[in-house]
Amino acid sequence: MKLHRFYTGQLHDKRGHTELTDHIWVHDQHLLNQWLKVLRFREGDELSLFDGSGIEKLYKVAVIEPLSVKLELVTELHKSLPTRHRYLLWSLLKADKNDLVIQKATEIGITNFVPLVAARTEKTGFDEQRAMRIAIEAAEQCGRVDIPHIREPILVAEAIKEYTSNIQLLVAEQGNLSMTQDQSSEEEHPIGVLIGPEGGWTDEELQLFSDNKLAHIGLGAYTLRAETAAITAAAQLLQ
Repeated sequence: MKLHRFYTGQLHDKRGHTELTDHIWVHDQHLLNQWLKVLRFREGDELSLFDGSGIEKLYKVAVIEPLSVKLELVTELHKSLPTRHRYLLWSLLKADKNDLVIQKATEIGITNFVPLVAARTEKTGFDEQRAMRIAIEAAEQCGRVDIPHIREPILVAEAIKEYTSNIQLLVAEQGNLSMTQDQSSEEEHPIGVLIGPEGGWTDEELQLFSDNKLAHIGLGAYTLRAETAAITAAAQLLQ
């Protein structure tokens, strides 16, 4: 039987945030509906809980009541957190395409999502709560013990100003350029990649990248859709 995983960062009881202790009573009705009506858990079934800090534990369903479920700890599961922060800075797309980018890049291992508003961005609305739900579901599915950080949208110029002093930024573009990194930077030093909109970067944005001496990485010989480019570039950061 498949072991199902669930994120507890948004669960609370009468004492506050739900801690992963030896015994847990879960009262969240959305989660209980999923456990009892969708997955049809029974007493004795096992599931995994993680809180986003790197802690993941295996539990057994001990007691099922009409409005709550008691879990008993079986064992702690040891999984490692990423040693390097990887940022995906992508120009906002239509809602379903943003969903795809967040889902797949979470599965790949991106730790920080930075939605950009570029000059040629067609869609500027962004639902952070929806994006976080997608990231949590992707983390539950793929086995991650951490939840990526997703911030509010930011203008390209503001992103360059905010992030160039803290992380190494790369610009993704069509071609077969290899990823060049600052040889003085340690392996754990944060790194990020910028993905432009469907219409491409403007001359002013390209000049901004040049003025800040941003390196480039190639996405291959073919013209990719923006969401495909974002996922491809995210994968390169993990190599």
